[in-house]
Amino acid sequence: MTLIKNTKPTESELEILQVLWNEKAATVRTVHEELLKTKDAGYTTTLKLMQIMFEKGLVTRDDSNKTHVYKPAVSREKTQQQFLNKMINTLFAGSSSDLVLQALGGHNASGEELEKIQQLINQLKKEQ
Repeated sequence: MTLIKNTKPTESELEILQVLWNEKAATVRTVHEELLKTKDAGYTTTLKLMQIMFEKGLVTRDDSNKTHVYKPAVSREKTQQQFLNKMINTLFAGSSSDLVLQALGGHNASGEELEKIQQLINQLKKEQ
């Protein structure tokens, strides 16, 4: 298996990773059936994408049985952080506060979300 360090998944690969993160492990058939709930996808396309993802090191594959079982090789958190860092640097000129202000201004946050945000702000202030 070839592992390319810090490989960022494509949009289609992210959709597959979402299924794998939720399921922990899944066959191509399981992933394909989940994808069909939200988009028109061919089975062979899903299979090919998952094979490519294996080669890129984004997923692992247990091929000890006839039906291969795939697992995510990258965490949801690490992937989110990669994309977020790129977004902050490219869209917000490196300003995380601009990102947060934009996100909060364009989205109706629930009371629970606002409480989590406040807790994070309080924690960050303590660490300074």
